[in-house]
Amino acid sequence: MKYYDKLIFELSKSGRSGFSLPQAPTAPIPASLKRGSAPALPQVSEVDVVRHYTNLSQMNFGVDTGFYPLGSCTMKYNPKINEEVAAMPAFTAIHPLQENVPGIREIYEAMDKSLAAITGMKHFTFKPCAGAHGELTGLMIMREYHLRRGDFARTRVIVPDSAHGTNPASAAVCGLEIVEVKSNEHGLVDVNDLKPLLGPDIAGIMMTNPNTLGLFEGEIKEIAQLVHDCGGLLYYDGANMNPLLGVVRPGDMGFDIMHLNLHKTFSTPHGGGGPGSGPVGVCEKLSDIADDVFVSGFHGNFGVILRAYTYILMLGRENIKLAGKYATLSANYIKESLKDVYKLPIQTVCKHEFVFDGLVDDGSSTGKSGATTLDVAKRLLDYGFHAPTIYFPLLFHQALMIEPTETESKETLDCFIDVMRTIAAEAASDPDLLHNAPHNTPISRPDETRAARQPVVKFADSKQLLN
Repeated sequence: MKYYDKLIFELSKSGRSGFSLPQAPTAPIPASLKRGSAPALPQVSEVDVVRHYTNLSQMNFGVDTGFYPLGSCTMKYNPKINEEVAAMPAFTAIHPLQENVPGIREIYEAMDKSLAAITGMKHFTFKPCAGAHGELTGLMIMREYHLRRGDFARTRVIVPDSAHGTNPASAAVCGLEIVEVKSNEHGLVDVNDLKPLLGPDIAGIMMTNPNTLGLFEGEIKEIAQLVHDCGGLLYYDGANMNPLLGVVRPGDMGFDIMHLNLHKTFSTPHGGGGPGSGPVGVCEKLSDIADDVFVSGFHGNFGVILRAYTYILMLGRENIKLAGKYATLSANYIKESLKDVYKLPIQTVCKHEFVFDGLVDDGSSTGKSGATTLDVAKRLLDYGFHAPTIYFPLLFHQALMIEPTETESKETLDCFIDVMRTIAAEAASDPDLLHNAPHNTPISRPDETRAARQPVVKFADSKQLLN
């Protein structure tokens, strides 16, 4: 074990301190609030603390350190001007309860108009604090719309079999029953399978377009007409909005409600569960309902909204339409460059992302010499690339979902293509190299299920792992 691979508690030596502060006057503390003993904190010098956490930060992978082709998540670069604006004292000095300060309200209103123009919606609410939170909010608006009309029978929501997992989860949390609609052989919603599902009990349908295979739902106008004719509403999952920027608007496709992931389409940071923002847009007939749905105590996560607004202003009307086009170009460039060594189940032009189904088959059950999608993903880490999304969507057994975004250079894309071809060759010549990857990371292959369900977060519990 390297010295700085140790836990901070292992670096602790009695009597060491990283600070020296004068004794401050303190008010008497009630005995009931006092500790029985001092907290078991590590005793380390400042240099040890700095080196320890700097070392930990270098073990993490982020969009600022390397290519992050994570399909479905749009891990695009976050321009630093966003952070500079959000850090301005005029904004950081505002207390959350001062969200009605005229300047803050002006930014909310300008952002509302900007997103409405980009998406074709009438109005946005900024209360949701994440994409899934936005989904739930949108479905609450959908239910409220039907209830206000006295239509209490609409308790079912149609969700495609290729949908993001949060779609059925959000519908279930909202108390709605999920009805699955199948995909056809082209990876698109099967209109013939949809028609028998429609009826007086359908509240609406949840879709993203392009879908999770990166394919544009070309029959969306017919789908919208069918759902509207049966009295339902169309909900747009905005996770895949990035390739449509300035090209196509969900409102023009017939969608009534949508959410946007500001950390995807509008370049704000992914927050590891938060903080985030998932504003919800609605058509004109739902405008009043959107502001009535209560999902948070504030108008929204202002710092994140401010970053996204900065991004929109930076690109402007002329350049925002280029983002989706370049994202689409990047995805198709990678797809066409690798389809001879990775199985491409749907041979058509994609949008921002696409899905391989493992390595080209050599007769074994999983592809080249038994190499799986997980093996490819782990081996990519040795070459300094984050892995794409794997085993999603569930339509393909060895799914490898790649989204390069518009912010990556051709040189980066070419390097990724070369590495992917190298890994395909390794799978044929030395499959164990993939089976045992990664080889150059701090840890190799932990029990990921156990790590998620039984995390070790305390030093006392970690000693067993050190022996």
